[in-house]
Amino acid sequence: MTGVFTSALMCLATAIYFEARNQSLEGQLAVAQVVLERVYDPRFPDTVCEVVTAGGETRHRCAFSFYCDGRSDTPTDERAFLIARWVASGALSGFLTNITGYATHYHAYYVRPDWALSMRPTRIIGDHIYYRDIPSGEDHGPWDTWE
Repeated sequence: MTGVFTSALMCLATAIYFEARNQSLEGQLAVAQVVLERVYDPRFPDTVCEVVTAGGETRHRCAFSFYCDGRSDTPTDERAFLIARWVASGALSGFLTNITGYATHYHAYYVRPDWALSMRPTRIIGDHIYYRDIPSGEDHGPWDTWE
């Protein structure tokens, strides 16, 4: 990993920035929660950076589309990136409430991925629809470390 993908904070902030900088704070927190839910889930990589960059070896086949879209992964809007870092810091510090129903997936409302047909929608926040496929009663927090 290069550039901004050097720590859990920077990886999470970059994902928030590119996936949800045009969303409300709730929408940005929701993206953070999906990343952290994936870290917790044994089906996904064990660190924030590995979750954010998973599948990035192949163009348009990664979990978070910004990472493999062929564009620069360096934030250009400093104010939006400052907000994303603030949201990421709060999420990594445990100040994240369950706002997505423990979702591990999401997509923008204007796309229809095949995987969504086999999952349970949990919430719509801004432009994103959130999903999970695990029992709703399972407690997934708080988290101790994200590195």
